[in-house]
Amino acid sequence: MTRQLPVRPRAAVVTDLPGPRSRRLLDHQDQVESSARTYPRHTPIAVAGGSGSYLTDLDGNVFLDFLSGAGVLALGHNHPDLVAAAHRQLDIHPHLLDFPTPAKQEFTDRLIGLLPVSMRDRTRIHFCGPTGADGIDAAVKLCKTATGRGDVIAFHGGFHGSTQSTIALTGLRGSKEHLSNLLPGVAFFPYSYCYRCPLGLAPDTCAINCAQYLENMLADPNGGVRRPAAVVMELVQGEGGVIPARREFAERVRKITAAHDIPLIVDEVQTGCGRTGTWFAFEQYGIEPDVIVASKALGGGHPASVILYDRRLDGWSPGAHTGTFRGNQLAFAAGAALMEVVARDGVLDNVVEVGALLREGLLALRSRYPFLGEVRGLGLMLGVELTALGSRSSAEVAQRLRSAALRRGLLFELAGRDDNVARFLPPLTLGRDEAAEALEILGAACAEVAARSATGPAGGHE
Repeated sequence: MTRQLPVRPRAAVVTDLPGPRSRRLLDHQDQVESSARTYPRHTPIAVAGGSGSYLTDLDGNVFLDFLSGAGVLALGHNHPDLVAAAHRQLDIHPHLLDFPTPAKQEFTDRLIGLLPVSMRDRTRIHFCGPTGADGIDAAVKLCKTATGRGDVIAFHGGFHGSTQSTIALTGLRGSKEHLSNLLPGVAFFPYSYCYRCPLGLAPDTCAINCAQYLENMLADPNGGVRRPAAVVMELVQGEGGVIPARREFAERVRKITAAHDIPLIVDEVQTGCGRTGTWFAFEQYGIEPDVIVASKALGGGHPASVILYDRRLDGWSPGAHTGTFRGNQLAFAAGAALMEVVARDGVLDNVVEVGALLREGLLALRSRYPFLGEVRGLGLMLGVELTALGSRSSAEVAQRLRSAALRRGLLFELAGRDDNVARFLPPLTLGRDEAAEALEILGAACAEVAARSATGPAGGHE
């Protein structure tokens, strides 16, 4: 069992949203910040602080946080061990480029030690810039250098970042429709999204035809797809709608890439650091990738991004890939503390146990509310795909559910092709009582959405 943090409040919203103090900061933000900001548009709060699984806004409203900084805060807000580690390191040095330091060595040894035994001795690590997109960019660059090839294969629904290079590997068309001269040579193939089969097949006739299609195209001399420098894949698509790959699909993709001598990059930016119940999601799929990209939670709340890769790919010369903030000592110290806490407190067991409780509760809600479609995910990376309800589209239903839950004190994000998937990324230390509280709030929110669909709008924040 995980250690209990000292403060365990309950969610409570005592003002309209936004409250008056939050509104002042939101108005200021509207005047000075980029129009690209997203979260405050649909979650209108200004944050005062947080503890454990809860977030408090400036107006005293308390929210059960199932966003966790988009998965960055794996142990919740202000975990005492992570805070203490960062404080200690701050007194030593915060930033040292790529010089070796005790903090960096401990971080490196712990991280490589979390790989499957068969991978440890042949794995090298490269420290990238602070974001997951930096890691993806480095991974692709590494594979292009090693193979001498230039093309990359990605999958429908994948998300790998929003930089000029990584957005080219991302499936979402809307984010790149107005951008020219993106990374060339990217080909997209079907992903095992069985709830909406990309090939239009019934589940009982699947036979992993999406992977077979990839195999056919690579083997076909007239298929039009050159042998790529890499295949990049999420094992649970996050932004794409919390879609776990079928095990058979992942195994088949690994077999295909190995047969064609194509490095397989697994994007563990969101699934890594225990989110799915194992330290890396690929451990549950019986495969060994050539390159692993990790970020988000990796730095214990501080920016960090790495690639872990088979040493046979290490063809870089000195300075071939750099980044000023690849030496974030605070992230190394807090990240090492994260790994220690996960092992010490049995956090992965908690992810499996509480994740199963949440899944069971979501399935029970689905039996009562037909507009809750497929419940899916691994560990504490869960999603519910919403369907249309009456005249309301699935996207409208999802927006109404999020709003109704927020007004009751539960914070979560939407994802998926039509932003119609409720995505839950709670802290990995989430307790059973907190899971029950979240399900209680979701149940009340579902009841409101169902009632309002029958009777029409009844006021309140939309």
